[in-house]
Amino acid sequence: MKILETERLEIRRLQSVDKELFAELFTDPKVLELIPQKAFTENQIKDRFNKSLNLELSDLNDQKCAFGIFERGKTELIGLALFLINEEDEKELGYRFREKYWGKGYGTETTKGMLEYYFKQMKVGKVTADVNIANVGSVKILDKFMKPVREFFNERDNCTDRRYELTKNNWLQHR
Repeated sequence: MKILETERLEIRRLQSVDKELFAELFTDPKVLELIPQKAFTENQIKDRFNKSLNLELSDLNDQKCAFGIFERGKTELIGLALFLINEEDEKELGYRFREKYWGKGYGTETTKGMLEYYFKQMKVGKVTADVNIANVGSVKILDKFMKPVREFFNERDNCTDRRYELTKNNWLQHR
């Protein structure tokens, strides 16, 4: 099931063949350092992956969802598009890519595609995103599209996060 397409990418539901590369996104130290996040155990990976296999479009409205990011026309998982809900019950976007796909503009393309999906398809009024301020690449991406609204210490991940937001009205004005 395809969620959305961009110029070079396709975001769709994961399939069982994606499990090994999915696991890499939760265990690779270089990927996790930027979030930051501790590596998942095998059981945590299995649980998260199995949950993602059965997602439906309707799930985007009321639960956290992880969909695969693929280059168009290819089958290798390159990253995850995360449709999240923050602690204030606001829609939140997230993403992560395997290291060999960094620096190719895929984060920018994914963010733009997800924002369009949130506003056009899901008809939400505002989207947020949280980023570890030490993750310079993601900070630059979010600065292109969204407005920083506050910084806070994230106790779970032991880092300082910056919250960004974008309203549908601001998105429509700057398109």
